[in-house]
Amino acid sequence: MRTITEPARQVPVVAETEVLVLGGGPAGIAAATAAARSGARTMLLERYGFLGGMGTAAMVTNFCGLHASINGSVQQIVHGVADDILDRLAKLGGLREPHVVTSADGLKTGAQAYDNAAYKVATDDLLVSAGVDVRFHTFAVDAVTDNGHIEAVLIETKSGRAAITADMFIDCSGDADLAAWAGAPFEKGGSDGFMAYPTMMFRIADVDHDVAMGEGAPQLKSLIAEANASGEYTLPRKAGIIRPQTHDSEWRANLTQISRDGAPVDGSDWDDLGYAEIEGRKQAIEYFRFLKDRVPGFADAYMLELAPQIGIRETRRIVGPYQLTGKDVLDCRDFEDSIGCSGWPLETHVLGDVEWKFLAGRGYHQIPFSTTLPTGVDNLLVAGRCASTTQDGQASLRVSGPCFAMGQAAGTAAAMARTAGTAPAELDVAALQRQLAADGAFIGDTGV
Repeated sequence: MRTITEPARQVPVVAETEVLVLGGGPAGIAAATAAARSGARTMLLERYGFLGGMGTAAMVTNFCGLHASINGSVQQIVHGVADDILDRLAKLGGLREPHVVTSADGLKTGAQAYDNAAYKVATDDLLVSAGVDVRFHTFAVDAVTDNGHIEAVLIETKSGRAAITADMFIDCSGDADLAAWAGAPFEKGGSDGFMAYPTMMFRIADVDHDVAMGEGAPQLKSLIAEANASGEYTLPRKAGIIRPQTHDSEWRANLTQISRDGAPVDGSDWDDLGYAEIEGRKQAIEYFRFLKDRVPGFADAYMLELAPQIGIRETRRIVGPYQLTGKDVLDCRDFEDSIGCSGWPLETHVLGDVEWKFLAGRGYHQIPFSTTLPTGVDNLLVAGRCASTTQDGQASLRVSGPCFAMGQAAGTAAAMARTAGTAPAELDVAALQRQLAADGAFIGDTGV
């Protein structure tokens, strides 16, 4: 590859903080809130002008993993900071009651729709009230490290290139950007190069709710098959999800599947991302045409909004002391270093379809603290979809509920480690668990 040499320059340090969080998705929101509430001077960097991560930028508009089917009864199992968000959304009229998600063999979990605009406002209020210094329109580009210790993050802003120093760092970028820059080992995809396919989400207005719920949504898979067989439509994903939002006449569409001639799209590659945005919008319009033409309840609907960006499910995953596996998820496994719980199924986006494996029995597993600890970097924690998991474990742990749980634990741990003058990996886990429980988090039956 041809290269050029950049002129050397002095980069101004524009801010110094105690805990620096990269990324404002569910993990980053919870991490920054928890760190600030624990007494640490905390800053959060977000590349967009709003918080929420894939939940707003990719318009997921649905909390997954907040609930679990505990012996057949769907209950909320992620609490703490998550409760503060739900309370704010409810007061804004931006939260729908949880709905049951059922597998073909009758196993269940729960999900909960929310209003995109309300989520942005609620998270603004949460972080500001916690005392977090939120910096929007800030794109992190590299890290300055010294022998496994991060000294600063380099950023690009409308005001130019700059650096921010901190004592502790939390990578909630979703792509393990900071961990990778700092030299922590990571994996990307499976051994065969497969990564879960991304989706371009869209919202639809003026849906006939009763007809769509009674006749449209239940027949969606067969209607897609009929449409493809007719030769009049090109619908690459053979099954999808359409559900009402906060208001009955407004629905979300999780239908598209983006690939390059069947090959996975890499959300950490700029070329793939650019391709995915255009292809995603093209598919969204085709699926919307199909909905209006062939799905009961959508004949008079109109396209309300296309997501600002493609929805990425999987890129890098750090390699920590332990990698959560798909078997751990399905076995509802407990861990001595539990920092939260999740009840979301293994949701694997394969070519043309989605494969589900639901949790039976108790309906949730514990999340070990060791999933947040990257190898070889002493002042960094990682939370969110890029935590330490195998690929099949990531198919469950990547959704918003466990991301809230991991983020709250990482933020609390960062503040505690800084106060104790120790690395997060050397923290007294029992003390961390007691603090999380005191702050309202549910970490399972650990004896705390």
